[in-house]
Amino acid sequence: MDNGVSAGSTASTSTLGNIALGLTLLAFGIGHTGVIDGVTAASSVSLATYVGGLALFVLGLLEFRGGNGFNGTAFAGLGAFWFTWAAGADGKVSADAAGTFLVLFALLGITLTVGAASGLFGQGVYGLFTLSLLLLAIGAFADNSMLAKVAGWAAAVGGLLAWYGATAALAHWPMAFGRAGRSGAVAAG
Repeated sequence: MDNGVSAGSTASTSTLGNIALGLTLLAFGIGHTGVIDGVTAASSVSLATYVGGLALFVLGLLEFRGGNGFNGTAFAGLGAFWFTWAAGADGKVSADAAGTFLVLFALLGITLTVGAASGLFGQGVYGLFTLSLLLLAIGAFADNSMLAKVAGWAAAVGGLLAWYGATAALAHWPMAFGRAGRSGAVAAG
């Protein structure tokens, strides 16, 4: 491969994982905001299942294999979240069960936020992800759709941040917000 990056290297899987996370968070967030007529959170189920769920989980395993425990944990854990979320997104579970699920995965988000070594990019992405899950959980428990919209905006901004970090790594753009180099723009741990 060009740029001296071999297939399956941590740099390439990290960048692809951050793109997958960014796109999934963005679609999930936009669906919750209601900003596009006819697009709901349920509209992102296919993307969440295959890109956020399956692809991130496999990339997490590749990160573990490459020796990057943080990205392995982040991508495999988030892959499990997206796959499970997509399976129950059409209202198959009660609001209280959905809220509990979101709180439990917010704990993963807190762990990733604290553990992110890539400065504001990683901490920002995972912090916004965590915030969106907590707001969605509170909204589910309180039956408050306004909190879901705010959570959607937090997720969408987190998705844009993840996408920018991965794109910046590929395009060699400035990464003024974080300490990470090109190989680990968002999630390098």
